[in-house]
Amino acid sequence: MSHQKYRPNKNAVDRRSFLARGAASCGAALGFHLVPRHVLGGQGYVAPSEKVHIGLIGCGGRAAQNMGGIVKHPDAQIIAIADPAEQFDTRQLTIYQSLIGRLPMKAKVETHYRKQDPNYQCRAFVDFREMLSEEPAIDAVVISTPDHQHAHGTLYAMRQGKHVYCEKPLTHNIREARLVGQVASETGVATQMGNQGHSKETMAQTVEALQAGVIGTVREVHAWVSTRRWNPDLVAPPEETPPVPSGLDWDLWQGPRAERPFHPAYAPVHWRDFWDFGCGALGDFACHDLDSATWGLNLAAPSTVEAFNAGQTHEQLAPHGSICHFDFPAQGQQQPVKVTWYDGGLMPRLPAHAMAKRQQYRRGVLFVGDQGTMLCKGAGGTPWIVMNDGTTYQEPVEATIPRVKDHYRDWLDACKGGRPALSNFQYGARLTEITLLGVLAVRLAGQQLHWDPAAMRVTGVPEADRILNGNYRTGWEV
Repeated sequence: MSHQKYRPNKNAVDRRSFLARGAASCGAALGFHLVPRHVLGGQGYVAPSEKVHIGLIGCGGRAAQNMGGIVKHPDAQIIAIADPAEQFDTRQLTIYQSLIGRLPMKAKVETHYRKQDPNYQCRAFVDFREMLSEEPAIDAVVISTPDHQHAHGTLYAMRQGKHVYCEKPLTHNIREARLVGQVASETGVATQMGNQGHSKETMAQTVEALQAGVIGTVREVHAWVSTRRWNPDLVAPPEETPPVPSGLDWDLWQGPRAERPFHPAYAPVHWRDFWDFGCGALGDFACHDLDSATWGLNLAAPSTVEAFNAGQTHEQLAPHGSICHFDFPAQGQQQPVKVTWYDGGLMPRLPAHAMAKRQQYRRGVLFVGDQGTMLCKGAGGTPWIVMNDGTTYQEPVEATIPRVKDHYRDWLDACKGGRPALSNFQYGARLTEITLLGVLAVRLAGQQLHWDPAAMRVTGVPEADRILNGNYRTGWEV
């Protein structure tokens, strides 16, 4: 299949532009003061009375979960899907445990919408660029591809004026993260990163407690997950060359990466272990579990990052576990803070009052302040605050963060002219950059990396440049 850039049909009626023009003329006739377009969700503004027409880019297990979140909202409708894989069977894996791919996704979407409309049909495409070219009615896309495809799909869609929801991490390298944030600002489309815990009530409570100074000045943060590698027995990339499964466009699946033979160690799901496609356990979870610290303490760029790995087996493979140290300098009213990340079953020692509940916190976040500690389960769990005198803090904290129904509703409201979603790409790019600096440290384990954010370089470590900037096949550059 050719990977030339597809151009949208210039003769197609742009429903959203028509609606925007109609709203403007109606407002002028009635003497309304119109809100500027950038406040209304960008150039792809969808009138509040209209359904948001959505295309799915990626039809794997995570996409099925995102589809389930979207279809709960009657003012959104999935009208097309795209994925290089016709079908994968993940019923024997520890995650998803279902059939995934274009055909299963098409069946799921049609089954849902035919309950209301027996004639409903969902178009299915191999290449998302064809989908966007042939379905101009699409207002927004949900991107649930492997990490190495995130930036390409996101930038392509935003530049066509589509609102974008993209899974975490937002990009595969830091240059992409900065570019995605820039283009999101330039286009004004509504955006949301898929760190779903960001929209939880308990996440808001955690952030509000931090910002109110309930536990005093925070100088240490610890975050940990128990996840391990998907391919624990691999010591190097596979050398076998099994046939490409029927119905899989393997060349398209590889996208910007250099060509290699297909192997089931890559797809489905297990791609996270390989630096060319995924970002390991830290890249998979830090946008969830460093979210509260980044948001609540307004973290920006660390001055140094350093990682130590457990069971590193090959330079192209993620380790079995890692500990990563981030040093954030003082900024504004925030004092210097040390953030430590653990994965692969590694974790910090919990405070004495929490030791009896250790098994309940196999994934979590611990904030250590000079007046107390706050412990949360992963991805925005309920904050448990214990002061230095041993008392549990239960006083209400002023609500300063908007409460939302769910992560998808927050984004859909932004698509229809509401305020920006809480985890929009300006915030998501910052959180992703912090995450990817941790990934960089894991890939260059044992070296203390001094980060120069203005130059986007690690001082004195030229081998970091390739990882920071990425590498692309011809025709897939971003």
